[in-house]
Parts: sequence; C-alpha cells; structure tokens
Amino acid sequence: MRLSDQDIEVWLAEKKLIITPYPKKELIHGITLDIHLGNKFRVFCDHTISCIDLSSSKEKISKNLTKVMSNEKYFSKKNPFFLKPKSLVLFSTLECITLPDNLVGWLDGRSSLARLGLMIHVTSHRIDPGWHGNIVLEIFNAGNLTLVLTPEIKIAALSFELLSKSVIRPYSTRYGSKYKAQNGVVPSRIHKDKIF
Repeated sequence: MRLSDQDIEVWLAEKKLIITPYPKKELIHGITLDIHLGNKFRVFCDHTISCIDLSSSKEKISKNLTKVMSNEKYFSKKNPFFLKPKSLVLFSTLECITLPDNLVGWLDGRSSLARLGLMIHVTSHRIDPGWHGNIVLEIFNAGNLTLVLTPEIKIAALSFELLSKSVIRPYSTRYGSKYKAQNGVVPSRIHKDKIF
C-alpha cells in the first residue's frame, strides 16, 4: 500500500519518516513528495582506461574507478552545471532521508524533465527500509540539448510503500551495507569481489 499525501504528512509529523530539511506542504502531492538537487556532483574524468572488467578483483576495480571518477565537486546558482547530451553524472539530493524498518521508498523522475531527456536514475530507484542519508542520483542526459542544472531545483519525487511487516535486516544494520549514512555523492563501492 502506497502512502497518500495525508499519510505522508502524518508520518512526517510523527517522525516515523524523517526528511531534512523538513518538507513544505506544497511539495506533497497525491502519493509523492518532491525532492531537490543538492550542490554536489562527481563526473567521469577523461578516460585513461578503455573499460572496467567487473569480474576482476575488487582491488583492480577500485583502482580503475579511481582513474575515471572525479573527487566530489560543488556547483551553485551562480556557477551552474552544464549537462551535455549523452553524459552521465552523479549528483546528490539536497534532502537527507531516514526511512523506518517498515517503509520502502521509490524514486521517480519528473515528467517535465524527462520530456527534455533528463533521466535521474539509471536503475537504482528503490530506497531500502532502514535507509539514512542523501540519495545519489545517476543523472543522464538522453536528449540532444545541453541542460543547465542548479542546486535546489525540483529534480525528482519520492513515494513510500508500507510493508506487511518490518524487515528483520534493515539497511542501517545490515552487515556490508556499502552506502550506510551516505552523505554527499558517494561513488560506486566494491564489496567482496563484486561491484554493486
């Protein structure tokens, strides 16, 4: 069962669902809550390698990722980010989200931006029960025009689905959770011999 706008307001007021900064009522619509683009990003640098073999050792994958991923950078309203066509860039949300153990979040793009070719997640649109942190957005410009992005624009919407029971392994307590208490733009991390 998805939470309605009334449910979202109640869950926020009762601090079962925590979003910082606290969302204004006009950001809550039907079954969604609008969220904003933060001011941090990471880009894929000029490639010094031709590929990353995902079946290689975690050390080799990590070394190769270091070669192609920039450090975290900042942009502002005065110095916006120009997202060129066919470019993939990692951004973070302005909001920090904390989900309880009986709620899963779903991240969706805004149709007005999608119609310009802006995709805000490549495949990872689920926010697990027990999640806490900023959401990293894998933003891709599938269109033919450069898109100018500034911090604090409405970039996506979250909806929330109530589970039949609380999970026994929430993200916040699960061993090996790679993005626990994520702050800013955390790049891909390797666990054991796999990248996920």
